[in-house]
Amino acid sequence: MRHGSLFSGIGGFDLAAEWMGWENVFHCEWNPFGQRVLHHYWPNAETFTDITKTDFTKYYGTVDIITGGFPCQPYSSAGKRLGKEDERHLWPEMLRAIREVSPRFVVGENVRGLTNWNGGMVFDEVCAELESLGYQVAPVIIPASGVGAPHKRERIWFVAYNDSERQQRNEQQTRNRLNSQNSEQWVCVCKEQGRNEIRCIDEGNCENGIFQTNEFNKNNRKRQPRMGWEKFPTQPPVCGGDDGISDKLDGITFPKWRAESIKAYGNAIVPQVAYEIFKAITKTI
Repeated sequence: MRHGSLFSGIGGFDLAAEWMGWENVFHCEWNPFGQRVLHHYWPNAETFTDITKTDFTKYYGTVDIITGGFPCQPYSSAGKRLGKEDERHLWPEMLRAIREVSPRFVVGENVRGLTNWNGGMVFDEVCAELESLGYQVAPVIIPASGVGAPHKRERIWFVAYNDSERQQRNEQQTRNRLNSQNSEQWVCVCKEQGRNEIRCIDEGNCENGIFQTNEFNKNNRKRQPRMGWEKFPTQPPVCGGDDGISDKLDGITFPKWRAESIKAYGNAIVPQVAYEIFKAITKTI
């Protein structure tokens, strides 16, 4: 699967995609701190900054899934809830990117407050506009506690799927490209993790859709999904572990970047939730 992220932040969706063994093709983030984090971990992905000034048509028909936690400030109960009057109402830009790329899957994320802002107007618009592009939409509220985190952090997730004939052709092309690879280069993650109860059909074709290259596993053994929060406090003053984000940012001492890391934690998605959604998506392929 080829993945592109919008409003990428510090790469929550990108990290979940990496756990799946997917290719991170591009990311789009305007914040300089987020850009540095993204470039450090995914240097081979193309970087875009301002979504309002980016043309994504070069990726038309070549990216399988687009994700994005479009800005939540217009709908969050912690803000003024200006909604569509807020300049940070950027769902229309994400919709444009989806139209330009035409991926088979879309996963969008926002705060729960989006569902009831102005009687649910924007919530209904997101669903209707995706449906107008041919997607079947399944909105669902999933809290961080749903994957074992010791805090609620409820979010609305829009999971959309387009099963047009063109998308089916793209999927077959993707499979053909993967099958053309040397089978000896593929190692099932289930075997790497000792999950022998999951039977793999053959190298590079795992029943649960998770497979990675030997080179990927060699360079990223420490970056496997972390699903437990037992050792973390439930209310950390400045800590990334409680949200499921890497705690590597906690050691930053420069005041500017430390403040940016705290803000990044607050805006980030919980990658473990995205990971579970991605696993469910692979079962439909």
